[in-house]
Amino acid sequence: MNIIEVDNLKKYFGKTRAIDGISLDIKEGEIFGFLGPNGAGKTTTIRCMMDFIRPTGRKIKIFGKDAQKDSVELKKKIGYLSDNVYLYNKWTGKTHIDFVKHLNGKKDIADKLIKRLDFDPRPQVKKLSSGNRQKLGLILALMFEPELLIFNEPTASLDPLLQNTVYKLIKEATDRGTTVFMSSHNLAEVERVCSRVGIIKEGRMAAIENIASLKEKRIYTVRVYFADKFKKEEFLDDNVEIRKEVPAGLILGIKGDINKLIRKLSNYKLKDLAIEQASLEEIFLEFYKK
Repeated sequence: MNIIEVDNLKKYFGKTRAIDGISLDIKEGEIFGFLGPNGAGKTTTIRCMMDFIRPTGRKIKIFGKDAQKDSVELKKKIGYLSDNVYLYNKWTGKTHIDFVKHLNGKKDIADKLIKRLDFDPRPQVKKLSSGNRQKLGLILALMFEPELLIFNEPTASLDPLLQNTVYKLIKEATDRGTTVFMSSHNLAEVERVCSRVGIIKEGRMAAIENIASLKEKRIYTVRVYFADKFKKEEFLDDNVEIRKEVPAGLILGIKGDINKLIRKLSNYKLKDLAIEQASLEEIFLEFYKK
């Protein structure tokens, strides 16, 4: 069963085509990553899904209902986190949580989330760091255990330990049957959490990939410096290129699996080794030019 269906979605702002014909389906219980560089159209797509802005062409269905006509009904089933959480500066975290409890009236798990995210609900929002504002946004999105989570950069401003906690919360939600649509520009995050991804570039879908296919498109830069003599020809392979020769070393470019190269390097005594994964933008330039 498809929880989200987007068919040829378009959104124009005057002559600017923010979204220009996006189509995708999100299955029940899936964690779907929506991946792209800044300005690609991720946030605009999500705002159309949430009926904060209206599409220029075609429509979106969520739970089989029209995302615009049935917007009020659908929001009862959706937990939403924007990329820039809007909160009332003079309210405390507790005031926000109590207000949402009063509006919804359902059983909630807010206290559990406060503890797991190590969030102090007593200070006013204007006194909160960006990380604590993000925690509050997550609590408000997750507290009623919604059937669908729509997240825009869910771990922004969080330290690595709290990022891991968020990943666990997302996994626990899907174990209960929740579907997750998660926008990000963080390739490592999407690889870790999602089962499938949509790649958006300049308002159009460049590809829809499973995670295994996406991992094959990894690009690395390897800087290696040898303690002894070496033969550069030994490192050439179908997925390895020598980008530059440097004194006592090489700078290599690698596509895909890096383990074969690591095994070759293990036969040498090294002075230094640095491995850097390419940014999402570099992967786009390499694999999604068209």
